[in-house]
This record gives sequence, C-alpha cells and structure tokens, in this order.
Amino acid sequence: MPVNALYTDLSGYYDLMCVDIDYQAQSHAIRRLHQIFGNGGTTHLDLACGTGPHVRHFIDLGYASSGLDINQPMLDIAATRCPEALFTLQDMSDFKANEPQDLITCFLYSIHYSDGIEKLKACISSVYRALKSDGIFCFNAVDKDKIDNALSVKHSAKQANDLFTFRSGWHYSGQGEKQSLRLSIEKANAEGTQLWNDEHPMVAVSFAELSALLAPHFEVHVFEHNYEKIIPWDNASGNAIFVCVKK
Repeated sequence: MPVNALYTDLSGYYDLMCVDIDYQAQSHAIRRLHQIFGNGGTTHLDLACGTGPHVRHFIDLGYASSGLDINQPMLDIAATRCPEALFTLQDMSDFKANEPQDLITCFLYSIHYSDGIEKLKACISSVYRALKSDGIFCFNAVDKDKIDNALSVKHSAKQANDLFTFRSGWHYSGQGEKQSLRLSIEKANAEGTQLWNDEHPMVAVSFAELSALLAPHFEVHVFEHNYEKIIPWDNASGNAIFVCVKK
C-alpha cells in the first residue's frame, strides 16, 4: 500500500484501533499541566486531532477547542463527535490558527509525523506563532536513541462479526533523521482473514536534539510519560511528555 494509505483508507477503523487509549486521562493530565504552567486561558488547538476524542474531552473541560488534521475522513468523524468545534484540513508543519491559542496539544506521538527535521522545525515555528504570550505547547515524544526495534504492542477488538487485531511498533535504523511506525491490521470473520501492513515515515530525534530545537522559542519542561502523576523525566526513559511555555 502507498505511504499512509492505511490511515487514509481505514479511517473508519481508527477509533477501534485506538480503543485501549484512555483519552480522558490524557486530556485531564494535560489540563493539570496547563493549569500549572499556563496563562489561565481556555482557547485550545489539537494538532493531528484525528477523529477528535481529545477535543471532545477539552470541550467538556470548558475549553474553546479546535483541531486540525491532514485527513478529511478523520475530520468528518471529528465534526460529528464535536459539533461545537472548528476543524480544519491543514498540515501541522505549516498551519494557521483562527485565533491566538492558550494551549496547543499534539497527542499520540503525532509530533513525529513531521517526517524530517526541517518539517519539525517548521511545526515548532507554526506553534510559536499561533500561541498567545505565555501560551503552552504540550506533546509526547519518543527518543530515537532508546527505541527497541524488537518491541511492539498488540490488541484485538470486535466490530459486528469481525475480529480485528492491531499491531504497532517503532523502527529506527540507528542513524539519520528518519524512523518509522510499522502498523498492521488483521480482520478475521467467517469469510476468511485479511491483512493490511503499512509503514508511516516519521522524524527521528533524541530528546537532547528536540530540546535544542524548542529552546529558542520556549521554556521547556520534560516529564515522565505518566498521565496519572506529574513526575519529572528521569533522563533515562525513552518516552516523555514535553511542556513548552512560549517565551
């Protein structure tokens, strides 16, 4: 399949693929961080918002929330889920907000979809321009130097008469600025089994490199990848939550 074909063609299965994700816990955790580091405002933009589950929770938390994504079928689902929100078809590496934002988020490691350091820099610059003074940019990331290519995650879910099995894992060659997220979806029913494989090109960056890219624009705070407790990053784990305060 072509690059990102799975994401485009199977957008109707996206929520099923992400059924194990606790969107509420993630949204509440970022809200706590925004309360600690933010400016008290409630305008919010979610980058790579997908079908809008995080936007839904932020609206319910009292935010004037919006979202953007490069995939129109995803945005169509998001608009149904969150009719109060504004959703726009935009690339997060070069976007414009409809108004200055107090909080910009990018969940589910989607910051890596920038696909190259230059696009990542452009994304960071776009975020900086879109934020109000003392606005906050929150996202999670993976350190390229700590990726174990042998590790993957797997879960299954039923939809009607179909059993879906989803697998995903990071892969990094050990050099360069490109890594990939390898995905597979298996659909089994009485008629047989179908299998889709896809590989998403993504930017590879260490946390030291990422912090250096952010530093000219933001005061950067790094926390453990824990949505239950706010814990400073231990400088060892390969996943982290970044909280960036606009200078």
